[in-house]
Amino acid sequence: MTGNLIVIVGPSGVGKGTVLKKVFEDLDNLVFSVSVTTRKKREGEVEGKNYFFKTKEEFKEMIAKNELIEWAEFVGNFYGTPKKYIEDRVQEGKDIILEIEVEGAKQIKQILPNALFIFLAPPSIEVLYKRLKERSTEPEEKILARVEKSKQELKEINRFENLIINEEGKIEETAQSIIQTIQAHRQNKQALSK
Repeated sequence: MTGNLIVIVGPSGVGKGTVLKKVFEDLDNLVFSVSVTTRKKREGEVEGKNYFFKTKEEFKEMIAKNELIEWAEFVGNFYGTPKKYIEDRVQEGKDIILEIEVEGAKQIKQILPNALFIFLAPPSIEVLYKRLKERSTEPEEKILARVEKSKQELKEINRFENLIINEEGKIEETAQSIIQTIQAHRQNKQALSK
């Protein structure tokens, strides 16, 4: 049986990475999609594990060759999902989790409407700002740009079937909500294939 594409959508700083770490600990047969980006590598990030790091020229060449299922420009950098990486994991029978921003998810929804889409939202914009500030990875103007972009993204919530709020201090509960949604999707797919 082929695997599933699971798209975790949400604004930057909502806690997608933290929650998904817990999901991966508690649920089997998952692999993480590795995106391509032109942003600079952060301390501790590994090529091919966290991202495939490319120059803007290399990224534009991937777009021209139709090697990405989605891509977007976000606060001066490009991000995208390599098509072959996704296809290979799904054919192996793995469920692949793609952690992404709203624009990319909308592109994927047009191409792959049967993928599972989960929107992870913050309890408030104030909490989102605080989380981005606590990261200490970007200057204030980039943080404010991310917050403004997040306000626009949160207006798109109704495009996605599953909404989960990542409340403060409730990572375990948020992860369990995602796991239950994935398990229900797996069961529905199995029932439909019989």
